[in-house]
Amino acid sequence: MSAPALGPEDHRPRFPARRDVGIGIVGAGFIVRDCHLVSYREAGFPVLGITSRTRERAAEVARERGIPRVFDSVGEMLDEATIQVVDVAVPPAEQPAIIRQVLAHPRRVRGILSQKPLADNLPEARELVAACERAGVKLQVNQNMRYDQSVRALRRLIDLGTLGDPVLATIEMRAIPHWMPWARGGRSLATFIMSIHHLDTFRYWLGDPERVLASTRPDPRTEFPHADGINLYILEYASGARASAWDDVWAGPAREGAGAEIGIRWRFEGTEGTALGTIGWPGWPQRVASTIDYTSKADRGIWHRPRWTEAWFPDAFAGTMAGLLRAVETDGEPDISGRDNLRTLALCEAVLAAGKEHRIVQFEELADRTW
Repeated sequence: MSAPALGPEDHRPRFPARRDVGIGIVGAGFIVRDCHLVSYREAGFPVLGITSRTRERAAEVARERGIPRVFDSVGEMLDEATIQVVDVAVPPAEQPAIIRQVLAHPRRVRGILSQKPLADNLPEARELVAACERAGVKLQVNQNMRYDQSVRALRRLIDLGTLGDPVLATIEMRAIPHWMPWARGGRSLATFIMSIHHLDTFRYWLGDPERVLASTRPDPRTEFPHADGINLYILEYASGARASAWDDVWAGPAREGAGAEIGIRWRFEGTEGTALGTIGWPGWPQRVASTIDYTSKADRGIWHRPRWTEAWFPDAFAGTMAGLLRAVETDGEPDISGRDNLRTLALCEAVLAAGKEHRIVQFEELADRTW
């Protein structure tokens, strides 16, 4: 008998029963224009208004994406009774103040979608989570790699038991990100901007580790001062499983005249089977679908190679909003809640500490401080 296989919908998000909850957007950068708004439109989520640092930029994005209203300020947008959920999509240093402003407004919204990182330090992130809980506002964190189609498909295979008990999971990233201007001068570069995706994915697949080992060095291409450029880390689990990533944002002198070999690959080995995958994000702005191939002992050498048309950028962004809207609809916990995300931030802190201090970090040293 063959092992349980992926179904045709297992890579897709679960949507709320109703899709008429009004959404307001704070921020009008390229990620809003080309990912959030594109995916929301395709999912049928109504974006009713947008505001940004400058009205001109917000108006431009509104025209391009068919948003009916442009607001001069966050406060003006919050006055609009039809907006029940706010998508805060601003640089990380600005996000906590916007979330506090939303919570302080006399008219209480039902949910907030924040970007990752929720904050660049655990104490502030903890305070934001507590404030949302006191206010009765659902807080979802946009850790959208959990909704990459291959990442989600692997989680389904793990849940089905197709691959058996986890033994080793790896992610190898050889890609060159575009560092936004707000990345300069922060306490972390790669860890809280790039590695946070992979660390959260390992938590999604395997749960929380016991110990963290890490090594980091600056990226030769990035001219502004930074410490954590290229990140290498290992996560050790109580079960005996191991996870490791090579987050290589240098990827060789591909922009300096050498040939390029760019991509993201992952691999999962279990006691009963193996899965291999690719992540399509480095092909952006082309819509490049991620992939998964998997086999199990019960398949007697056969590889399954499902394929789909959806891609992480932009389609996964509908998944995180869908998770928030389901929580609002059912009065339940968001699937990537602020409280859960504190442990992803703790894992980022563990990688930073392990790399800087050249020591093994016990995860609970930092996770215990998250609440």
